[in-house]
Amino acid sequence: MATEKSKKYGAESISVLEGLEPVRRRPGMYIGTTGIDGLHHLVWEIFDNSRDEAMGGFCNHIEVAILPGNRIRVVDNGRGIPTDIHPKTKVSALETVMTTLHAGGKFGGEDSGYKVSGGLHGVGASVVNALSTYTKAEVHHDGAYFIQEYAQGKKKYAVKKAGKSDKNGTIITFEPDKEIFKEGTVFNYSTIVSHLRQQAYLVKGLKIVIIDAREYEGKIDEDAFYIKDLGLEMPSTTFYFEGGLVSLVKYYTQSQKVLNDHIFYVEKEQDNVGVEIALQYVDDISDKIVPFANNIYNPEGGTHVTGFKTALTRLLNTYSKKNNILKESEGGFTGEDVLEGLVVVISVKLREIQFEGQTKAKLGSMEAQGAVATVFGDAFGAFLEERPDDAKAIISKAILALKARKAAKAAKDSILRKGALEGMTLPGKLADCQTKSAEESELFIVEGDSAGGTAKTGRDRRTQAILPLRGKILNIERARLDKMLASEQIKNLVVAMGTAIGDTFDISKLRYHKVIIATDADVDGAHIRTLILTLFYRYFKPLLDGGFIYIAQPPLYKIQKGKDISYAYSDEEKVKMVGKDAPELEELVEAAEEDQREQATDEEEAEEETKARTKKTHIQRYKGLGEMNAEELWETTMDPARRLLKQVSIDDASDADKVFDMLMGSDVLPRKSFIQTHAKMAELDI
Repeated sequence: MATEKSKKYGAESISVLEGLEPVRRRPGMYIGTTGIDGLHHLVWEIFDNSRDEAMGGFCNHIEVAILPGNRIRVVDNGRGIPTDIHPKTKVSALETVMTTLHAGGKFGGEDSGYKVSGGLHGVGASVVNALSTYTKAEVHHDGAYFIQEYAQGKKKYAVKKAGKSDKNGTIITFEPDKEIFKEGTVFNYSTIVSHLRQQAYLVKGLKIVIIDAREYEGKIDEDAFYIKDLGLEMPSTTFYFEGGLVSLVKYYTQSQKVLNDHIFYVEKEQDNVGVEIALQYVDDISDKIVPFANNIYNPEGGTHVTGFKTALTRLLNTYSKKNNILKESEGGFTGEDVLEGLVVVISVKLREIQFEGQTKAKLGSMEAQGAVATVFGDAFGAFLEERPDDAKAIISKAILALKARKAAKAAKDSILRKGALEGMTLPGKLADCQTKSAEESELFIVEGDSAGGTAKTGRDRRTQAILPLRGKILNIERARLDKMLASEQIKNLVVAMGTAIGDTFDISKLRYHKVIIATDADVDGAHIRTLILTLFYRYFKPLLDGGFIYIAQPPLYKIQKGKDISYAYSDEEKVKMVGKDAPELEELVEAAEEDQREQATDEEEAEEETKARTKKTHIQRYKGLGEMNAEELWETTMDPARRLLKQVSIDDASDADKVFDMLMGSDVLPRKSFIQTHAKMAELDI
């Protein structure tokens, strides 16, 4: 892949700013967190260096492998990190890059070898090295093969020439430090696949291979350039797209009904900022904005998103008024109106880039705002004029959103006049707790009045509030805000939480810092739980992001041996509890459960037979919370000292969004396909 471009890329291209020690002292400053997200951020940092080679036209193949021992190995067929002596540090440029913070080939404009890059100040490789117990850098270039190893950012030996090579590229292998990542160093294959899928769409013609080789200890020859070439049948995923952002938009909209048949697309440079945008509208009430700056995903948006939103709102208002589509009495579109149903990918490329924070979650470069507004404004205005049918579909969607916004405002105003959403009048169904401290307070959302009554009796009245829901709540994936607020169940929940909803949502007014969904352990309970989670995901996402939402784990079985009572939360736990006392007890337990299901007419005789056959071990299978008495519910599900709670989090918002659309949306075909594909995996509880 070497070209004339690569001649300028030597040791003198590597700039040095300062040393490495701060990284181990304050890792959060560099990777955001030392949790699972920070662990995967290490992969992104090394991958980004290889991806930048591809953006520069020096590389077209990257392989990312998870090796035995949860090591990561990233390979590219680029130019290879320079290995000659650096003029300032007097050591190999490779060692300088790997062991010195703010050393990299991304300063000094085009003379550095990178016109555009995603890495900020070239800190990626050194940060990963500092936070790993073991790192190995291998470089193939100019007919030779070079190697150096490190421990916690410090070299084990000088860069050495290990032999001849007919390859070009860089291989970085690292093992994260368990002292830094105390939550664990186990990489999630699907998380890596999801992240790198986006990258494949963003760099046309780049082949990305992801491999999970963890189960192949002793079989991996790390001397091989690509693990994929070893011929082992390992789990792997390969991405290669020629369509770029248009392909990515198609991927996001594949399970939805599209409104404008033609995907809008523009790619143009404005004031030294490369702008690329693709968008399509779908029949949905939410929007999906996916922004990138130098191919780095910016989940918190930034100046490029601001420029886009401003231009979109202005354009649709101008077009509607010019063509007399929008009446004066209806007013104009707001940003909220024109975003409804929108799926858009925004990608900008800048020579000098500024992010807000090292994790690059938000773009801060002001020149991106004007460039995006200008490029998108010109191109989308022409698109609307040239494709009147698509324009009509988009404007109709915005008008529908405008009317729904006004209806929702009227509904909210009506409730506000009654004082409900301000917390002045709490719902009668709510049994509130005594404390006024949100940090101490817990809200249990339970299924039905029966479970609600038991929970109210068994709770800690000081800190625990109970809100029973009657039946299944409205599926909000198919309903707008005005319809939602007409639902008594949803209104009660919104009022109880105190945050309000929609544009009046205020997380600081949340009345409970633990909102616990406690539904029955059956199909109906699972459905109700999914409906509640859909509501939270679509309208209260900050509660999920903040870690305020939990799912209660009531036991499946009550096991009584004489006077001793214990609870099992799974079938496996039940077997462990009863299996030690009798070799054949599992068969007897199953028989006992069958007796219970048949509900023999002579209940006393059936109970005696069951007890005898299980050698005085009595097993009760709980179907719902209402089957427990107040003491049992407190002991198993509500007592903070003994209960099991699962905190709900969103590992990948993009995937979560897609799943909710597919499973809870109005389009039947994607849901039918999913059910047919996964039917055999279902656990039936009949």
